[in-house]
Amino acid sequence: MLNIVLFGPPGAGKGTQSSKLIEKYQLVHISTGDLFRAHIKNETEIGKKVKSLIDNGILVPDSVTIDILEEEVKKNPQAKGFIFDGFPRTVTQAEALDAFLESKNQEITGVVQLDVNEDELKSRIAERKKISGRADDDEDKLIKRIEEYFSKTIHVLPYYQNQGKVKKINGIGNIEEIFNNVCASIEAF
Repeated sequence: MLNIVLFGPPGAGKGTQSSKLIEKYQLVHISTGDLFRAHIKNETEIGKKVKSLIDNGILVPDSVTIDILEEEVKKNPQAKGFIFDGFPRTVTQAEALDAFLESKNQEITGVVQLDVNEDELKSRIAERKKISGRADDDEDKLIKRIEEYFSKTIHVLPYYQNQGKVKKINGIGNIEEIFNNVCASIEAF
């Protein structure tokens, strides 16, 4: 089973690359952001709580995120593998994901880190905001999300580096070229 963590800051191209990887490898895409937005749209209890946190640029607590993610994995028992997009964001989440996958005799195959500088991120998200209208792309929230990534989320990488599972890819340039580099890294795991 192929289980990939697609890692990078907001606007790094995780969603774009995920859609291409899903098609190529027939993987199930699990984006915690998409799951949160679905709960918000459906106005579930979790959705209301998540909306309040996201509206203030705060990360959703690990326990809520892990529960939602595990529920989604369990819905796809026939999957050839998963792309985890936007998860894990903390070492606690990474450890919980490893333990959960281990309970299913699986593991993370590898982590693909999309490396993009902050100026490029801001430019990309400004463009995405024009198209999607996502509330979490508002400039003040975006700055908080980028700061959160570089101050907290980035610390997940050493957890996977210690396992020899991280491949760093330049996330700036032609989408197809980036995709080819991502595929090459996946096939090298």
